Amino acid sequence: MDFSLSAEQQERYTHIRKSAEELLDWNKLADLGLLGAAVPEEYGGAGSGALDTALLYEGASVGGADSGLLFAAAAHLFACVRPVLEFALPETRRKLLPALCSGKLVAGNAMTEPEAGSDISRLATTATQVDGGYLLDGVKSFVSNGPVADLYVTYATTNPDGGYFASTAFAVDRDTPGLVAGGPMAKSGLTACQAGEVRFTRCFVPDDRVLGSPGQGQLVFRTSMRWERSCLFAIYLGQQERLIQECVRHVRDRRQFGKRLADLQPVADRLADMKLRLESGRLLLYRACTEIDGGQDPDLWIALAKLAVSEAAVATALDATRIFGGRAFLTEYGIEEQLRDAVPATTFSGTSDIQRQLIAREMGL
Repeated sequence: MDFSLSAEQQERYTHIRKSAEELLDWNKLADLGLLGAAVPEEYGGAGSGALDTALLYEGASVGGADSGLLFAAAAHLFACVRPVLEFALPETRRKLLPALCSGKLVAGNAMTEPEAGSDISRLATTATQVDGGYLLDGVKSFVSNGPVADLYVTYATTNPDGGYFASTAFAVDRDTPGLVAGGPMAKSGLTACQAGEVRFTRCFVPDDRVLGSPGQGQLVFRTSMRWERSCLFAIYLGQQERLIQECVRHVRDRRQFGKRLADLQPVADRLADMKLRLESGRLLLYRACTEIDGGQDPDLWIALAKLAVSEAAVATALDATRIFGGRAFLTEYGIEEQLRDAVPATTFSGTSDIQRQLIAREMGL
């Protein structure tokens, strides 16, 4: 079993890592391929698989790109562009994907509701079938990229008694009558990714904007989550790598009681634990991506990876605050910002408890 990257993968990783300081806005994300990495070249993407896409996001994060900006790109690509690629009609794909990959169009993930998070079977938003399409009614909250998006991938109940086939996925243009996007929420973390409310009121969506077939909302959402719960969390591998490097530099230079912090065994032990969490999560995430690329059933590995990486991100950010002490709460060091960006990782894309349930299910419990 070979755990090393190919020369080509290493070259791309190094390039994006060195280019990360250029990632200052949406256009730069597009220029470096982050908005269309996992899209075939015929639609304007790079044609990369899950592992190569994850490496791109990890490298950008290690290089110092803003976590919120990378999160915005990941939400755009994995929760929105991938569903359009895999489930839209051919003519819809040809119309939307080149603009989404180039950054001309920004996509927003409109799934979460005030009374429902990742449970797509309990959506209050409804889609009523009419001649030529559907009328959407409902409210979505915490819509990633919501205040600035040009296109929303959203989900609504089309058959309340349909069980697994109760919901349907849609791609809705921002300027559709009956769609109102709210302003940005005041968040404490991932602030470069604006999130807001989107309201649908008798919003007409034509049949050619249905993703998949009516009733396939669960399938569309589950497929997009496979990519999001794996590739997106490469951002947090990069964040952990960066935090560990900063902590190592700090404990080598900082002295207390006549000793370097690096010479204190409890400090060294803490850093060893941080490294262990990072590398364990990295192996699981790479395995999950490899399973996706190999066409295998990746669900167990994705849930394991998402759980391990998200919990590690929070624990490592907290450890960094302990190592830096009072300096961790000074904005000039950036540690408190990294902590604020890490905390949501155990909630979005399915909470840690949901991942444990998925793991248990895959174990046959």
